[in-house]
Amino acid sequence: MSVASGKPIAIGVLIIGDEILSGRRKDTHLAAVIERLAPCGRQPDWAQMIGDDADRIESTLRESRQAGGIVFCFGGIGATPDDLTRASAARAFERPLTRHPEAERRIIAQFGEAAFPHRVHMADFPDQVDLIPNPVNNVAGFYLENHFFMPGFPQMAHPMLDWILAHPLASLGTLDYREQSLWTIGVSENDLLPTMTGLCAEFPDLKFFSLPIGQGERRLIELGFKGESARVTLAMEALQHQLEARGVPYQHKRPD
Repeated sequence: MSVASGKPIAIGVLIIGDEILSGRRKDTHLAAVIERLAPCGRQPDWAQMIGDDADRIESTLRESRQAGGIVFCFGGIGATPDDLTRASAARAFERPLTRHPEAERRIIAQFGEAAFPHRVHMADFPDQVDLIPNPVNNVAGFYLENHFFMPGFPQMAHPMLDWILAHPLASLGTLDYREQSLWTIGVSENDLLPTMTGLCAEFPDLKFFSLPIGQGERRLIELGFKGESARVTLAMEALQHQLEARGVPYQHKRPD
């Protein structure tokens, strides 16, 4: 699945909920997406956390809809007053908010009379969506235009994410993607700037990264490239050659 330019389709993660921004709960959704995309040679292109604000949710979804790509959305599809995602999505995708008969049937099958009067509202989705099955409590998520809406509870959302990747996104495919790095010892990023700049110019199709930690003789910098496997191999060979020519010590694994 690719966009018309031939570049891989962009993948985004949208995490919704005041509890994440306030620190009352820690996000685990981004890590779950990263873990599941890695075997496909993919990673998220962007991630965003926003609060329970209907206008912001709507505007964010309008922007992601216009940009295209795949978006995994977590949170705000419950039945309490702070669950605003379903209605905001309906406005963002310019569809009426309607009761989905199959989603309603599943809720009633799960909860019986206790489905009324409140739980059935969790079957109110933008019109003409498809359902994401929820193996925990049978309250479905939904998807439309490559936007996938799941609850904020990880024990529900992450099995639903597995289903998405195995079914509607089964054709996503695997990219020829690789990340490789090494660790320099006892030098600063400033010392290595000419090397970094030159390699970035030589390999403009790859993403370069530099992650320093520590100080002085114990200063470590993780240097590496990510992108097409064969090109990453060439770039790493060039990096090692330049480090050796300058007498910069390095290791392939992080030093103890």
